[in-house]
Amino acid sequence: MLKVLFAGTPETAVPSLRKLAHDTDHFEIVAVLTRPDAPTGRGRKLQPSAVKQAALELGLPVIESDPKEETFVDELAATGAQIGVVVAYGNILRQHVLDALPMGWVNLHFSLLPEWRGAAPVQRAIWAGDSVTGTTVFQLTRGMDEGPVLAQSTMEIRAHDTSGELLERLAQDGSHLLAAALEALAEGRISPVPQPQGSFEVARKITTEDAAVRFKAPVFAVDRQIRACTPAPGAWAHLHANAVAEDADAVEGKEAPAATVLHILKAVPADTEDMQVPDDLEPGKLVVTKKHVWVGTLTSPLELLAVKPQGKKAMAAADWARGAHLDETAYLD
Repeated sequence: MLKVLFAGTPETAVPSLRKLAHDTDHFEIVAVLTRPDAPTGRGRKLQPSAVKQAALELGLPVIESDPKEETFVDELAATGAQIGVVVAYGNILRQHVLDALPMGWVNLHFSLLPEWRGAAPVQRAIWAGDSVTGTTVFQLTRGMDEGPVLAQSTMEIRAHDTSGELLERLAQDGSHLLAAALEALAEGRISPVPQPQGSFEVARKITTEDAAVRFKAPVFAVDRQIRACTPAPGAWAHLHANAVAEDADAVEGKEAPAATVLHILKAVPADTEDMQVPDDLEPGKLVVTKKHVWVGTLTSPLELLAVKPQGKKAMAAADWARGAHLDETAYLD
């Protein structure tokens, strides 16, 4: 039975942890390494990571030490682990830590390495318009996602996949690939294969600034950007609009703030064969009907389906537009 130290933090890593923990014929999780509890939400209360919560439910010992601490290697040795498994842990492991376990460390990465090495492989694959992605199990080395490959599996990127939806499928699929690769490695049935040399796209982390929607791009590019940034960090734009008076008692000329943030949760390229869809919308220009909200791009319009106005709850775009009483000058940028 392979003694495993599991390192992970977000929900993405939980399927792999559960898969290994439940396979008691082949694996023993001797400890789970994760980040310390962190403040979250408006109240900034300390919350355990998703991996810590799952580990405690499974009755597994949890380590929250910083791998940079001098005593960390001794702490690793005390677990009796033969191999370390990393799934979205979030900390870089130094060489002396990588060398501390007899069988080293392996990582589950959500791309087909060597493509999309880095922090945001799923988001970048969608943004780039890739049709296929996958998961890779590889041996950790000092280079970023450059270690020799043990196993890979492919997955189609669907036309309307958000990064969150795709990552959820990859996390499930990857948990099975990881378990199979570890079992084969322990039994000597698999040999690592060096990654090809060359220049490959790096999956840089997507920032809040990156997620500002660029409506002066073609509709397919705007669609990819929004899906890549959903759910995190979240696509957004500045709304410029004047409020239209609902009735005669409303204050004439009352205006909404010059620019507020509108979070775009779901959108699709408009069906250009639908006669209702407006033609020749300028980039960012909003057109609202009872059931639809369209916004112009460099090419054809994009239909907004779900949004979250600044300081309010998420809602259907048509419901938001009715409540906002937008006039014909409204636009996004």
